[in-house]
Order: sequence, then structure tokens, then C-alpha cells
Amino acid sequence: MIKNINDFSFTPLPVGIGGSMSVLISSDDAPHFAMRKFIIKKEGSMPFHTNTVEHEQYVLSGSAKVVIGEEETIAKKDDILFIPAGVPHSYEVIGDEDYEFLCLVPNLEDKIEIL
Repeated sequence: MIKNINDFSFTPLPVGIGGSMSVLISSDDAPHFAMRKFIIKKEGSMPFHTNTVEHEQYVLSGSAKVVIGEEETIAKKDDILFIPAGVPHSYEVIGDEDYEFLCLVPNLEDKIEIL
């Protein structure tokens, strides 16, 4: 399977400010993991929340203050993040660019809780 990023549309996220997501590889496409692309617009954010599945993320562009549990860091282009299942995390875009990242998650039921 080969897909092109330009063939995807983005769906606004129901929480936060300026966020949208596209599912690049779904559970229908692959048996173990899904790949999603997120964009959080300049000055946007996603509130503290937890997921019941882990996240592996690769930052494509921009920078954001990311809080994972008790740790706060600035994530930027080419950084890689691991967010364990159940750990609260949030994003606040900083700088003059949108924050874009790929997010891989296991193909399991994911319950999200906004904190």
C-alpha cells in the first residue's frame, strides 16, 4: 500500500484550540498500529488528557510546550516523543509555526479523558 499525504483531509478536533487530525493508516489498513497526522495551529493548544493506549510521536514542524505527566519540555521538529498509556499530557504551540506531528498508536480501543 502506498498513499500520498495530499490525498487526505483533516478533521477538526472537538477539544482544544486550532487542532485537526487525519488518519493516514487505519486499523482497516494495518493489523497492529494506526498512523495519524495532527496539526495544531499557531497559538493553538490541546488540554490535559489521558488515553488508554500509548503514543509514539515524531514532530514534523513547529514547536510546542508539551507536558507529559510531571515533565514539561519544548518539543520541536525532528524530536521523538513517547507517551505511555494513562499518562496525562497536553500541548501548547509556541513560536510562529503550526505544530505538526505523526502519532502512532496500537490498534486497540482508545478511551480519551479530558482532565
